[in-house]
Amino acid sequence: MGKLIYAANTSLDGYLEDETGAFDWSVPDEDVHAFWNEHERHIGTSLYGRRMYETMRVWEDDEWLAGEPAVVREYAGIWRDADKVVYSSTLDDVSTARTRIERQFEPEAVRRLKEASGADLSIGGATIGAEAFRHGLVDECVLLLCPVTVGGGKPALPRGLRLDLELRDERRFRNGAVYVHYAVLGPT
Repeated sequence: MGKLIYAANTSLDGYLEDETGAFDWSVPDEDVHAFWNEHERHIGTSLYGRRMYETMRVWEDDEWLAGEPAVVREYAGIWRDADKVVYSSTLDDVSTARTRIERQFEPEAVRRLKEASGADLSIGGATIGAEAFRHGLVDECVLLLCPVTVGGGKPALPRGLRLDLELRDERRFRNGAVYVHYAVLGPT
């Protein structure tokens, strides 16, 4: 059975994006990119909302990768090797391999997917992540806290939901980012 892991880069004040939708402050350096590569290497299926999928699908295109460092090119291969499920009621089709569309987020279908999976699953995107948290589907939370506050925007974690967490791991990076890994113990 696979675990569902919510993973995100977040500002220190808890946002995925600032009030304008920008997240350029979270672009990883090579050290952080290598960390994410190792994390994603163990993911068999990634669950995305439409906006997160549209952001991530750039990894399918080789053209821009030619001049990038090896660690960035490596991530493209890791991303391509994972299955992807996109939850969208508006997307007509997908432009990436190993990707399917689901019209709505169905908690029981995600539970069955976890039970049948031989690898861990990741979930990315604020809206779809919040739904997974609210339905008790998220087993672990991996956050990379970036050394910036943005003052508002899209929250990384769901509002109005208390979860007890247990710290499993942490790490500090040279660029000032801090990785924290929590097990989700459940709502209280």
